[in-house]
Amino acid sequence: MSAPVEILGKSPELPLVSLARKGDRDAFSELVRRRESWVRTLLLRCCNNAALADDLAQQAFLQAWKSIAQLRKSSHFGPWMKRLAINTWLQHLRQNDPLRDAADESQTGEAAADATALGMDLDQALAELKDHVRLCIVLSYHEGMTHDEIAGFTGMPAGTVKSHIRRGTQKLQGMLAAYGGAPAEENSK
Repeated sequence: MSAPVEILGKSPELPLVSLARKGDRDAFSELVRRRESWVRTLLLRCCNNAALADDLAQQAFLQAWKSIAQLRKSSHFGPWMKRLAINTWLQHLRQNDPLRDAADESQTGEAAADATALGMDLDQALAELKDHVRLCIVLSYHEGMTHDEIAGFTGMPAGTVKSHIRRGTQKLQGMLAAYGGAPAEENSK
C-alpha cells in the first residue's frame, strides 16, 4: 500500500528510494518528478536536441523503474541515476549514429568559425564537438565530475577522458572567442 501523494511530496529522498525499491509506484513517481529536470538537462547538454533529451530521459527513468530493486543502497540513487542517464546516451550513440565522428575536422572547424561570427552560444558550440568529447565536457564542467569518475561512468580510459576535455575545451574557447573575456581555465580534476 502506498503512502498518500501529499506525504510523498514532503518526504526526504532516502525513504522514497526505499519505498520505490519495494515497488511503490507513487514513491518512484515522486523521485522522477524531483529528478526529471536534472536528468533531462544532462541529456540535453549531451545531445543538443530537446525532443531527443526528453526521449532519452524517459528511457533512463524506465530503466530505473525496471532495475531499482537491484539498487544496493538508497543513498546511491543520485549517482546511480546519473550512470543510467549516461548509459542511455551512450547506447543511443552506438545504435543510431555510428558514422557521426567520421566527419572531416577541417570542415567542422570552418563551419564553427562562421557560426561564432553569428553569435553562437555555448549549447551550439557544444553541438559542434564529437559526441564522446561533448559527453566528457558536460560531465566535467556541468556535472562537476572528476576525470576518474568520468572514466568510470563512460568506460573510457582516464587518459582519453583528459584528452577529450583538454581538446574540447580548447575547441570551445576558439569557437566562443568572439564573446571575449578571459579564457576558461583547464579543468584540473
